[in-house]
Amino acid sequence: MAARLHRLLLPSAFHRSVIPDPSLHLLPPLLSAAICSGGRRRRVRAQLIVGRMASGGSRAPSSPTRITLPGGDSIEVVAAPGVSDSDLRNAISSSLFKQWLKNMQSETGLLAGGHMSLRQVYIQGVDMFGRGVGFLKFKADVFDKETQAKIPGIVFARGPAVAVLILLESRGKTYVVLTEQPRVPVGKLILELPAGMMDDEGDDVVGTAVREVEEEIGIHLNKDDMVNLTAFLDPVTGSKVFPSPGGCDEELSLFLYRGHVEEEIISVLQGKEMGLRDHGELIKVHVVPYHMLWRVTADAKALAAIALYEMAKRNGLLP
Repeated sequence: MAARLHRLLLPSAFHRSVIPDPSLHLLPPLLSAAICSGGRRRRVRAQLIVGRMASGGSRAPSSPTRITLPGGDSIEVVAAPGVSDSDLRNAISSSLFKQWLKNMQSETGLLAGGHMSLRQVYIQGVDMFGRGVGFLKFKADVFDKETQAKIPGIVFARGPAVAVLILLESRGKTYVVLTEQPRVPVGKLILELPAGMMDDEGDDVVGTAVREVEEEIGIHLNKDDMVNLTAFLDPVTGSKVFPSPGGCDEELSLFLYRGHVEEEIISVLQGKEMGLRDHGELIKVHVVPYHMLWRVTADAKALAAIALYEMAKRNGLLP
């Protein structure tokens, strides 16, 4: 059930620039701490410190490393030219690489049935976020044992991520809160659900979702009021959404939040600038009618969330 209202003051900066009388405005209890400024974040996003991709440089190639899998088979991990020994070690010890190997050997993994083999992994690029591996690019030599056919195995590893479908009701209308960001890989500004990467294996999924909303939208949600939409998927799927499994390992957990707000809150959120400008984060908040969402965004996260939300609602699965 959507949250009921209670009175909550907005930060002084918004009183001066947006709201003439703060005593008139209400926020739902789940938006406690409410409208925050973009610069007041609990966590500073990790900066990209080092990024190395394979090149034809003069650096001597790193020594191959052999890894023995639980089943007894061993694979060779090789660094491409330009990838140092330390990069290779970081790649092999990273949670991204370990999780990929775990997925390959899982009950539904490619190596589980004994029909395919993994012979070699070729590390091509390592991007460090601070002291940890943020992104990993590699090629995996995977073969069908019966036909010896090679399976396409180029991998961009970035790991698990979260996104949140925020639905706000006001005066009988339902709105969705989106971010607009420049996305260099597609060369466009994209309207998206607030989302973010999991920092490490031990990250709390719901906590990460709440944190990302606070950082990108400036509102704080109660963890207990988040609904995991991907949890409604059949367990055989892993209860995750894979946006681009042909080339990327990213797996999404999609969450739903519903709340009631006064109309003034919609105005406060609309066009709000968020993100750490000195880190290159140029985020603008948009609030659009929910019934228009499927037409105004090309974001796969948003479109998947619509499908999961509507089907869960139709089947009576929502709390």
